[in-house]
Amino acid sequence: MGRYVMPEEIIERIYRIPVPLPGNPLKELNAYLIKGTDRAVLIDTGFRQPACREALFAGLRELGLRRGEVDVLLTHLHSDHSGLAPEAAQDRTIYVSEADRPTLDDLHARQVHWDKLEERFQEEGFPRHLLARMQETNPARSMAPPSGGHYQSLRDGEVLEVGGYRLQCLLMPGHTPGQMCFWMEEQGVMFTGDHVLFDITPNITAWIQMKDALGTYLDSLRKIDAYDVRLALPGHRKTGDFHQRIAQLLEHHHRRLDEALSVVKAHPGRPAYDIAGHMTWKIRANSWQDFPVAQKWFAVGECMSHLDYLTVRGKVQKTVADGKAAYYAV
Repeated sequence: MGRYVMPEEIIERIYRIPVPLPGNPLKELNAYLIKGTDRAVLIDTGFRQPACREALFAGLRELGLRRGEVDVLLTHLHSDHSGLAPEAAQDRTIYVSEADRPTLDDLHARQVHWDKLEERFQEEGFPRHLLARMQETNPARSMAPPSGGHYQSLRDGEVLEVGGYRLQCLLMPGHTPGQMCFWMEEQGVMFTGDHVLFDITPNITAWIQMKDALGTYLDSLRKIDAYDVRLALPGHRKTGDFHQRIAQLLEHHHRRLDEALSVVKAHPGRPAYDIAGHMTWKIRANSWQDFPVAQKWFAVGECMSHLDYLTVRGKVQKTVADGKAAYYAV
């Protein structure tokens, strides 16, 4: 067996189970277990791959539980959070937002999602040979949950009770169409998923289901800022000052919007792939050409969401001719 870190009790009956994400810049996932006398609920799971599987189920065993003895509560559809959900729950319930559910439990809907997204990336100038490599290596596809699983949709404001706690489900779209946070008002505890992260910035990419994913995300940040959060439990890395971090994230994206607009002005008529190549990224590479393909995918997706934001607000005009996008400052 590999090395894993013991579960950590955060507050009474709520544990953090660190799940490593080998080879991924996120490093690890924070899975959380709420252990009641009548039921236990696992929040997020890790990729569907051996290192995640070993750490997650070893953590559950340390807490006296096995696969099939927990319900699973997903913050959102991404495979580093959902990949092991059917295996962990087995015949028990997997809770997920109504908006994110189709991509998880409907394989046809999942394929349509990927097909349309790849069409958008091609339109934005992403090279076909790199898209083909992403089809083979993207963990969002290869480590996603398999078909099967007993899914139940959650709606905004719905309340779940477990372990003597009340969790209010808060729809906070942006990172995904159905990203949810879980609010324990009495304790001042917020499970943030990937909506608010502290020492890394959540990836905000373009979505077929959202015309303006970044604008939606920024609205969701302002919405959650109204809650009196005393302890934030994020999906990755460490916690921190919740409201200060929201202010930092808002400022970060406004700076990135200014940068994207400046690049469009300097390089008019280019697609998102080229615009992203002129933006700054915290990647250890000598040039845009040297970026790993996965990092190019995330960078172009994030660039697209910023261009969509500017387009919706009339600061940039997008044209499409012969299947190729071009952006111009207005």
